[in-house]
Amino acid sequence: MVMKPGGTLKSRRGSAGDEEEAYIVGFPVTPRKDYCWSSWLLKAVVVLVMLMAGVFIGLSANVNVSRYYYYSSIGSSSPLLSSSSSLQAGSSGNNNGDVVAASTASRSCRNNNTKKKRIQQKVTAAVLLDFRGFVDPGPTWGHSMSDPELFWRASMAPRVEEYPFQRVPKVAFLFLTRGPLPFAPLWERFFHGHEGLYSVYVHALPGYAGRYRPSSPFHGRQIPSGEVSWGSITLVDAEKRLLANALLDWSNQRFVLVSESCVPVFNFRTVYEYLVNSAMSYVESYNIDVPQCAGRYNPQMAPEVLEEHWRKGSEWFEMSRDLAVDVVADQRYYALFRRHCTPSCYPDEHYIPTFLHLRHGARNANRTVTWVDWSRGGPHPARFGKAATTADLMAAIRSNGTLCLYNGKPTTVCYLFARKFAPSALPMLLNFSNTLLDF
Repeated sequence: MVMKPGGTLKSRRGSAGDEEEAYIVGFPVTPRKDYCWSSWLLKAVVVLVMLMAGVFIGLSANVNVSRYYYYSSIGSSSPLLSSSSSLQAGSSGNNNGDVVAASTASRSCRNNNTKKKRIQQKVTAAVLLDFRGFVDPGPTWGHSMSDPELFWRASMAPRVEEYPFQRVPKVAFLFLTRGPLPFAPLWERFFHGHEGLYSVYVHALPGYAGRYRPSSPFHGRQIPSGEVSWGSITLVDAEKRLLANALLDWSNQRFVLVSESCVPVFNFRTVYEYLVNSAMSYVESYNIDVPQCAGRYNPQMAPEVLEEHWRKGSEWFEMSRDLAVDVVADQRYYALFRRHCTPSCYPDEHYIPTFLHLRHGARNANRTVTWVDWSRGGPHPARFGKAATTADLMAAIRSNGTLCLYNGKPTTVCYLFARKFAPSALPMLLNFSNTLLDF
């Protein structure tokens, strides 16, 4: 049929039969079978596009879910992530309020997106390992690690000899105390003017909080501690805890264990040069056939520790960094002493001397740098109060006529510290610090 200008249709049949051909004036109409084929092609393209869009949306949702569970898993141990979660919860809650104007909603949405971007940046900064944060141990009270976690972290030792940052060797002073430090004023005078060359760590009984001026080297230096009882393995635990916390600072090169009754007998510069330049560590170690030494050996420690390996020594040690790492990392010998060195064995007098004799005998001077007087006998050394603390006593400790070896050469400077002093001796020692001790 044919459409005339008037709008009517006219049908025309061909001579071949009933086949009908439709056309508009001057423009033939597309055959019906061609139109049908194009329609199916269009539908196929639409379906393909929808499938691709669905795959893309599914992948995006999977990434978001994975990111959510990843940050949720670390959020419980990070204060930063916890605060981030609360911010996200708060911003989500604000969107559930009453209906507001469209412009206000738009601004709120932009603000929320900005907050989320900032949160993601903070999270990324917290998760990524920052070299400065790895080198800087932070405050001594700034971690919540258990002893196994702390010992594992502190036992890490780089195998590259050269440090990739400027490092000044420091001496770590490890104060093992029950509570107050009566000689803190003397030590403060000893440390004064030498900041950056020393570190201080204090292990006190749990619950005790020492109070010091903000300018004091003892301020904020108390480490997370544990219960300690005299003559038990808990003393070794406290020593290892002090060493481990000090090892977190890569600049600490030498480690000195002192007590609340211990005082320096030379000025800081002499002590620093003596220790930092020494090729040896100073842990007293010996074995004599008496009940208080060889008589404490337990045969159940064999074959790891034989009777000829057994050693005794003063608890108050000084050692280098690599030896300190080995002491903290040791589990094999520590477990033996924990099981077989009962309180009458006094593990604090035997564990470290025996361990170092087995592992680093050639690097230990087998002597202590802390003077003490055992001449009066008994389970405890002599204690010096105000009356007994004289200039002659301090001079005799500094140079008592004996010789010892320092880097293979004889010297009369054998003791850098002394104990035991009573708190009443503080005024006398402060007087000597300006003259005899030369602080």
